[in-house]
Amino acid sequence: MSLSAHVRTLGRGPGRSRSLTQEEAFDAMSSMLRGDADAEAVGALLMLLRMKGETAPEIAGFAAAAQAHMPALPPVDLDWPSYAAGRTRGAPWFLLSAQEVAQAGHRVLLHGWNGADAQVRDGLAVAGIGVGDCADEIARLLDRDGIAYLPLERAHPALFRLLDLRRVFGLRSCVNTVCRMLNPGAASACVQGVFHPSYRLLQADAAALLGLNGLTVIKGGGGEFERHPSKEIAAFGLRQGHSWEATFPALCDETRRLSSDTARTWAHQTPTAFEAEIITGTKALALDTLGIPDTTEQAA
Repeated sequence: MSLSAHVRTLGRGPGRSRSLTQEEAFDAMSSMLRGDADAEAVGALLMLLRMKGETAPEIAGFAAAAQAHMPALPPVDLDWPSYAAGRTRGAPWFLLSAQEVAQAGHRVLLHGWNGADAQVRDGLAVAGIGVGDCADEIARLLDRDGIAYLPLERAHPALFRLLDLRRVFGLRSCVNTVCRMLNPGAASACVQGVFHPSYRLLQADAAALLGLNGLTVIKGGGGEFERHPSKEIAAFGLRQGHSWEATFPALCDETRRLSSDTARTWAHQTPTAFEAEIITGTKALALDTLGIPDTTEQAA
């Protein structure tokens, strides 16, 4: 089916238009990724979806197509997307949390693109997380370290081109959410951060359609999966494949702003007590997503 047919489905007007089914969304995304759709139709479809509001079947269909159009990667235990472009507040301490999850014996795959915000990419070397562009490199890093980072722009150029249309539109599109749902290592568990809380349930419902077993979505620091230790956390997602919600209390009373000096803080200083709470609290939520209680830190 041509992409214009899906544009008609979404744009016929009041009383006649409807959302795409999961199968139609898969077909639409496949067409956009193959590059055989007119640019005008791509823009129309993405902006119609933005105006309408995406549904879980649409996001699930798009994400499944995006995963199908990239080379298979080695399987991992935990999927950890990082797509908070330009909004990361403070040093990306969640990278150290992910590293500690890997050191506990769980294979972790981070993937992402952060736009003009270089702190995550710069922080990878500080955290000791290797970067791989292809399946062989990712396999080597996972076997060696238990953790790896996959840059979206090099691993999935077609999807990145759709994500990068934000520069043209001046607006985000559903591709931002699709990237968070990409799960390139076909993990059964995933952690996700959002900047806008309204997306938590959408991503949880889409994950259920995609067959994930465990998922935790939080409004994290700058939109990343990073727990702020002095705030109560409302979490949504899946446990054993079923819808799940929980509230986690604050871990401390300190409310100061997070440090943004990544290199100085990480390379030359021991984390403060507050920063250590960020790391251990985020790690605890990730382990809880894997179904493993963290005995070193209260997660609830």
